[in-house]
Amino acid sequence: MYGLDLPGVEEWLFCPGMLFQAVGKWWEDRGRRDRPHEGLDLLLYRDRQGKVLHLNETTRIPVMSDGVVVGIIHDFLGKSIIVEHPVPDEDNERSYTIYGHTRPQNGICAGTAVSRGDIIATVALPGRSAFPMAPHLHISIAWAPTPFSCDHFNWDAIAASEMLTLLDPLRLIDWHYRILGSDDPACQGL
Repeated sequence: MYGLDLPGVEEWLFCPGMLFQAVGKWWEDRGRRDRPHEGLDLLLYRDRQGKVLHLNETTRIPVMSDGVVVGIIHDFLGKSIIVEHPVPDEDNERSYTIYGHTRPQNGICAGTAVSRGDIIATVALPGRSAFPMAPHLHISIAWAPTPFSCDHFNWDAIAASEMLTLLDPLRLIDWHYRILGSDDPACQGL
């Protein structure tokens, strides 16, 4: 259903705290999160030569599925872009992909129709954030039985919404990936 085609990516690599519903952090003190993780953090990947690389502020983010941008909200590292997708063969149901910690491209705003592969943003630099962490892309995928307004959305509302069901992106993506152990060298020093 979903694909994120970045040039040179052979497989995505995930440390335990990067996964959906993780209760631990992958950054800083590796302590507990305030609430279970709402999505998936993309930071590490292995290229076709076997080298482990990191996303950075020049990484261009393509939209994973056709849809319409229905909102852009501030998050603690950048902005989150919310894209609504109709559910095939269902009149009212919608799915939503939320791309967090981004810097939207010029022209990307609520109402913009997007097609799979269109570049919608780049990864935001954490900058002066109170959270010292590497630049990364957060992806959440949600389902809703009926369309709804994203006008008052923020991350607290997304995590607590009774109208949205958050889904595990790893179950819906069409990517090669590997889950690493917390002791893996690639997960150290993030």
